[in-house]
Amino acid sequence: MSKKTYVITGATSGIGNTLVKEFCKNNTVFAGYRNEKYVDELEKLGAIPFYIDMEKKDSIAKAAAFIKSQTETIDTIINVAGCVVAGVMEKLDVNEIRKQFEINTFSHLDFTQRLLPLLVNGKIINISSMASYGIFPFVGPYCASKRALDILFNSMAIESNIKVISVKPGVIATPLWGKSVQLNKKSIENCKNHEKEMQYMVANAEKNEKNGLDVHKVTDLIVKIDSLDNPKSSYTVGNDAKFAQFVSKLPQDWINKLVKCGIKAKVSSVK
Repeated sequence: MSKKTYVITGATSGIGNTLVKEFCKNNTVFAGYRNEKYVDELEKLGAIPFYIDMEKKDSIAKAAAFIKSQTETIDTIINVAGCVVAGVMEKLDVNEIRKQFEINTFSHLDFTQRLLPLLVNGKIINISSMASYGIFPFVGPYCASKRALDILFNSMAIESNIKVISVKPGVIATPLWGKSVQLNKKSIENCKNHEKEMQYMVANAEKNEKNGLDVHKVTDLIVKIDSLDNPKSSYTVGNDAKFAQFVSKLPQDWINKLVKCGIKAKVSSVK
C-alpha cells in the first residue's frame, strides 16, 4: 500500500489522537494541536505537529501555509477539533454561540478551503455528531453548529467532485465531556428555573466521559471509510445516534413532546 498524507485537527485527544496513532504507522500525518505540551508526544508518534487555534483566523492561515510548505499533496483531511457550548437558550450569551460556530463550523471550512489545492482525488472526513439531527435541548448551539457543518460541506460535495464524508457518532467516551463542563461553567450557573436540568446535564456529561462508546468504534470506521473508493456521504455510529436519526424524521411537534417527556423523566431523578 502506498504511503498517504493526512491532515488531522484536534489531534491531541479522543478521536483525533487515536487516528494519529493509527495513520502514523505507515503514512505522513500532520497533527493539529493548540497546547504546546502535546508537541513531544505527537512527534514521538511520528506525526508532524502544527499549531492551530480554531478561534483565530490568522492561526488557521498560518497552519495551512505551514502544511503547504511541507507537502505538495494531501490524501485525506480529517476535521476533528471542536467544543460544546451548552446552556438555556433564553440566557445564553450570543457571543458564546458565535464562538461555537467559529470553532465547530467556520474554522473547518476556512482551513479546508486553504488546503483544497493540495487535495487531488482525496477525501474530507468531518467528525460531526448525532447532535446534527437537532433534537437535543440545552446544547442547541452545538447541534446547530454540527448541522451547519454538514450542510455547508455537503454543498461543497454537490458543487464539485470532492468526496466529503460526515461521520455522526453518538456519545463517545472522550475528554470532550469534562472539558465541556468547565467551558460552560458560567452558563450552567446562570440557569435560574432550570437548576435541576443543569445538574442532570453535568452529571450526564461526567458519566459519558467514562461510559460512552469506545472511541475505536468510530476510528475503525474512519479507517475503513478512508480505504473506500466510493464511501457514503454520511455514517451514523452508535445505537443512540441511530435512534436520534430515527426521531429526527418525525414531525417537529412529536419530537418536541418526546424530548420534553424524556427530559422531565430524567430530571425527576435529580435530588
